[in-house]
Amino acid sequence: MAKPRLIPGSTIDGFLIGEKLHTGGMAILWKVTRPDITMPLVMKVPLLFEGEDPSAIVSFEMEQMILPRLSGRHVPQFIAAGDFTVQPYIVMEYVQGQTLLKRLNDLPLGYEEVASIAARVAAAIDDIHRQNVIHLDIKPSNILVRPNGEVVLIDFGLAHHTQLPDLMDEEFRLPYGTAPYMAPEQILGTRRDPRSDIFALGVLIYFLSTGVRPFGDPQSLKGLKKRLWKAPVPPRKLRPDFPLWLQEIVLHCLEVDPAARYPTAAQVGFDLQNPDQIELTARAERTESPSFWEAVKGKFNQNTIDRLQRNAMSDQSAGAPIIMIAIDLTESSDTLSQALRINVERLLTTAPQARISCVNVLKQSRLTIDRTLDESGHNKHVNRLVGLKHWAEPLRLPEHKMTYHVLEAIDPAEALLDYARSNHVDHIVMGARAHSVQRKFLGSVSAAVASRAPCTVTVVRPRTLIAGRNSAPKCDRE
Repeated sequence: MAKPRLIPGSTIDGFLIGEKLHTGGMAILWKVTRPDITMPLVMKVPLLFEGEDPSAIVSFEMEQMILPRLSGRHVPQFIAAGDFTVQPYIVMEYVQGQTLLKRLNDLPLGYEEVASIAARVAAAIDDIHRQNVIHLDIKPSNILVRPNGEVVLIDFGLAHHTQLPDLMDEEFRLPYGTAPYMAPEQILGTRRDPRSDIFALGVLIYFLSTGVRPFGDPQSLKGLKKRLWKAPVPPRKLRPDFPLWLQEIVLHCLEVDPAARYPTAAQVGFDLQNPDQIELTARAERTESPSFWEAVKGKFNQNTIDRLQRNAMSDQSAGAPIIMIAIDLTESSDTLSQALRINVERLLTTAPQARISCVNVLKQSRLTIDRTLDESGHNKHVNRLVGLKHWAEPLRLPEHKMTYHVLEAIDPAEALLDYARSNHVDHIVMGARAHSVQRKFLGSVSAAVASRAPCTVTVVRPRTLIAGRNSAPKCDRE
């Protein structure tokens, strides 16, 4: 199907495209209208140009899953979403107001104003936490303030929903987020802890009240990991009149160990609104940075870091059992596709709580730079994603039971094995490739996976037509 051209005056699914509002790193925002909807609307469309990062596609899928499940005054109202088959988009309420990014030229702000803003942000964070969502990208550009002062959180592409599959966690090994605001456990791979948003709130309060980011803006993983052992400069060293109660709140939010932070955003908000009731500790009195030897001691004290790493490992295996279906869309026949689906149905009868993960590998070249668009100008990653959803459609499984992943790698077998190891896959089901000269001399992907997989592998080989009838698929258990 031809992809619609989005320009002012065009329409898609009844939405009239208006002014282009913004082009960001991962998406374009358009003003749109529809005759039956009176509220101001905005349409978010992912960037699918040549060279775009695949994470933009996955994060957009996450937002399409999460935003419809959120409600209330602290999030934009969800209206509609478009499928990747034709044109992916999200239409939502256009929130009147400005982001906190507009206030950065005014830093540092007054302490009372900072406390007021932060209390409203804390209320918004607490609201989404109560709806099973952790934002994981709290920062000024993702915080909108309505004309009446209410705070709205936007951009849920990196968020985690505790009752939905986490596509970002499953497909990417590097942490995603905004460097100055990422919590230590987030850097180590944990995406399930609501206190990561509390750490980001602490960074925000520190920045708004001092004009300085507590951990700078590191551009490497090594730089990010410094916050695992190096404490920030106390705000009172930067501004001698910094209130004791506000420093207590900030440094309480910025503790390395999540267990040492505030347990909920609601408690942060309460303290911000009731400073006279805060019990001050040694945090409030600090005026000097840790000494060189204290910093060295912190760097080599592995107790906290080891605990965070163990939490990250258990976090990755905390979901339902995963059955991975490796699907070769370039060679798959109708017979093989049906055989794979039959195996999925059989496995679900014995493991009804399992989640099905449909995986395809977009093979990359070793010697040349791969293009992200095909000859028709369509994104190859999106084409494969659509193909996986088409394959799974006859299974008619609910959204939370099925996920789709397109991996980009030079070695398909290694990519499948890495995915299985990283996500603690319990069972791999894959089809055997057709006989060919290449397979004879180089070996098959299924053989490589079966010989090295950390779990059970079922290789499906459907028998050919015999005496005019289709026989049942043959399966090898490794």
